[in-house]
Amino acid sequence: MTDFIPAARPIIGDDERAAVDRVLRSGMVAQGPEVAAFEAEFSAHFVDGRPVVAVNSGTSGLHLGLLAAGVGPGDEVIVPSFTFAATANSVALTGATPVFADIEPETFTLDPASVEAAITARTKGIMPVHLYGHPARMTELGALADSHGLALYEDAAQAHGAALGGRPVGTFGAFAMFSLYPTKNMTSGEGGMIAAADDRIARNARLLRNQGMERQYENEVIGFNARMTDIHAAIGRVQLTKVDAWTEARRHNAAVLDENLRGVVVPPVADGARHVYHQYTVRVPEDRDGFVQALKEEHGVGSGVYYPIPNHRLPSLERFAPGLHLDQTERAAAEVVSLPVHPSLVEADLERIVTAVNAVAGAGA
Repeated sequence: MTDFIPAARPIIGDDERAAVDRVLRSGMVAQGPEVAAFEAEFSAHFVDGRPVVAVNSGTSGLHLGLLAAGVGPGDEVIVPSFTFAATANSVALTGATPVFADIEPETFTLDPASVEAAITARTKGIMPVHLYGHPARMTELGALADSHGLALYEDAAQAHGAALGGRPVGTFGAFAMFSLYPTKNMTSGEGGMIAAADDRIARNARLLRNQGMERQYENEVIGFNARMTDIHAAIGRVQLTKVDAWTEARRHNAAVLDENLRGVVVPPVADGARHVYHQYTVRVPEDRDGFVQALKEEHGVGSGVYYPIPNHRLPSLERFAPGLHLDQTERAAAEVVSLPVHPSLVEADLERIVTAVNAVAGAGA
């Protein structure tokens, strides 16, 4: 049997192990100098020097970012339903209400027209997701936010290094969150980064992550324990030196798939957008689940379905949107399949993926 090609493969090597060992030998393993260095390096690398606050997960990053930006009970934040539940969860955790809008069929990101239709007197902000590594329509969403006096927040969990019109994601909103979960384009083992538009939001986030303190025992607000450890930061610092090469490998792999796949709808890239392919997501209009099964069982090719149930239909979130129907969201949830695109793939793997997809699509799954 040919080796199975997984949908994702985290890359942790000797450099990361050595960095962890260095921290362990230092005796300082909680939040300390490694975290501070990682924040500075991440800021310079990805978000044009914006202040960055490291936290223990991407979800914490969204939650604390929203709180730091002043979101709370009585507010509404417009979000996509076609994303991981953490996006809407983070809004609900502040006491605010997530309001779901539809997506564009090409990029799977928020449709500005649907967003505009969802704005009410209680709307505080708009939080697009740069889904799969493709930037959302930030120019139009920013103009919409400005015209209605709303804030713009960014869920950039999957979009390290993505850009629109040469401007990096994470620099458009009042804050942005990048996830450092193991399967993301880079990892710290677990963690998240909040990139803030100003020092006020950054300071609020620092207080919230550390029990409300900047100085020990001088608690200014009620906060959380959402700190990143120096162990995790040391891993992230190593990964930061490698992520650009990994991104180019992802983009190369995506180009090969774009050119050779048949029988599926490959992901288009919007004008001026830089896609970093956290996922390479195709559409299979008929029998998506049979397609996934055949890829695995007949060809040893893994894939993922992100996301089969829209947020507004999840038992945890449906109370926020009773009776809501979002046409493009429902369609995407029924059709999407993410194929392997990770930088561990070699040319032989790409050939196998192409052969498998074309065979299964040609046979109608």
